[in-house]
Amino acid sequence: MNNQLLENLNKFLSDLAVFYRKLQNYHWNVVGKQFFVAHEKLEEYYDDINKDIDEIGEHILILGGEPLGSLKDYLEKTTLAEAKNEKISACDIYNNIKADFQILYNTVHKIKEEADIEKDYATSSLMDEYLKKYGKILWMLTAQSEG
Repeated sequence: MNNQLLENLNKFLSDLAVFYRKLQNYHWNVVGKQFFVAHEKLEEYYDDINKDIDEIGEHILILGGEPLGSLKDYLEKTTLAEAKNEKISACDIYNNIKADFQILYNTVHKIKEEADIEKDYATSSLMDEYLKKYGKILWMLTAQSEG
């Protein structure tokens, strides 16, 4: 198995783990007129990201790799910034997570390209699912910011 592909899958796993904490932090700290809608949507997002974390960790194992599992490892590998422990408006949250979903989308795209080169079609197919899901979320967050 390509070590670079496993490394990038672990980077993706790290981004997902940090993003999960960030979404939950925002869920707890959102304030303002959009509180109820944002609070519920953030819970939906972090529940879904938690499933992604498990799926990617297990996929790394299927490929014969070792998924990262410590917060220390995640923080060393992630490209996402943690959220601060402070109150934040839904508008700011949506802008921040849109940027994060774009980073995740770009990472998945890169992993798909590497998997195709390596003829690792299981990984490539899995990344197709993330491209579809994150693409739809990005479209929705863009529509949200235009309103």
